[in-house]
Amino acid sequence: MSGKTLSSFDFKAAKSVNAAQITALAENTGWVKQAHNLIIFGPSGVGKSHLASGIAHRLIEQGIRALFTSTTTLVQKLQQARQAYRLPEAITKLANIPMLILDDIGYAKKDDSKTSVLFELIVDRYESTSLIITANQPFSEWDKIFPDNNMAVDAIDRLVHHATIINIQDNSYRKPSSK
Repeated sequence: MSGKTLSSFDFKAAKSVNAAQITALAENTGWVKQAHNLIIFGPSGVGKSHLASGIAHRLIEQGIRALFTSTTTLVQKLQQARQAYRLPEAITKLANIPMLILDDIGYAKKDDSKTSVLFELIVDRYESTSLIITANQPFSEWDKIFPDNNMAVDAIDRLVHHATIINIQDNSYRKPSSK
């Protein structure tokens, strides 16, 4: 996300966000090199995507390759790759990117043929490369994303095994500016 850096994030307005924790994640590449994940939860408009982008910008400055994408867009691309019998190649290409940011995972909706590719991506990246995931929905609602409950549980299990989880409980930034 262009222009969404940590220096432009309003930590004073985001009272539930620990600025020191975010800075540590942005400045320390060790967690990425260890293939750990970051999951950022919170309602719409609280800065989840901004934080993910800001952390990624700092990691890039330190030589970590990263890709920021909406989950819906990536799922569509992976589904197209599956239809063209090129899914393994597409997932292998993504495996070459140490930090993949999946923005708004909750907008990828349950559909056997579509979100199963998301599960395959998560399985492939487990303990080998890192993910930053932003989500409006808590884990208890991820059965709406994956084709079945077991797949949701398996995906969550892999994601949280080596993860930092941040839960933002602030009000939307956008709401006051729209009045």
